[in-house]
Amino acid sequence: MQLSDRISGSFLVALGALSTFGGMKLPPVPGQPVGPNVFPIVVGVGLALCGALIFLRIGHSFEDDAVVEVSPDHPDYKPPAAETSWLYGMRALIPPALLIFYAVASETLGFIPTAAIVAFVTSVALGGKLKLAIPIAIFCPIFVHLVFAKLLRVPLPPGWLPMPW
Repeated sequence: MQLSDRISGSFLVALGALSTFGGMKLPPVPGQPVGPNVFPIVVGVGLALCGALIFLRIGHSFEDDAVVEVSPDHPDYKPPAAETSWLYGMRALIPPALLIFYAVASETLGFIPTAAIVAFVTSVALGGKLKLAIPIAIFCPIFVHLVFAKLLRVPLPPGWLPMPW
């Protein structure tokens, strides 16, 4: 069963609104501009924005058309060459390897270069095209650094490429 983009997008908007509402009800910390209410609000707004994009079908053209697949039980089934190689099965080790890489390299390289490498490798491993993986690797770490450093006031390792803020 597949849900339409309208239903799943509406659900995410509602979930984001609930998270934002719940975050607004949390009490602020006296004497600090940022308290425990900020993170649920930021997550809720982001979730609602993503849900709205899904509802409006923004980026739907990036999805490939569905291909009819033959069941593995069917006599005409032939697994793709990539899926038969042992290297294809090793893709499951990419997330833990990237976490270990971040833990080891972030203090030396800094957050921005390390997060850019992680974002690029993840995008390519999930089948993303280079024309999308490269901008994601460039802009997402900068945005995440801005949110953590300015909004949440969580220090991130500066390393080779410190941010001006």
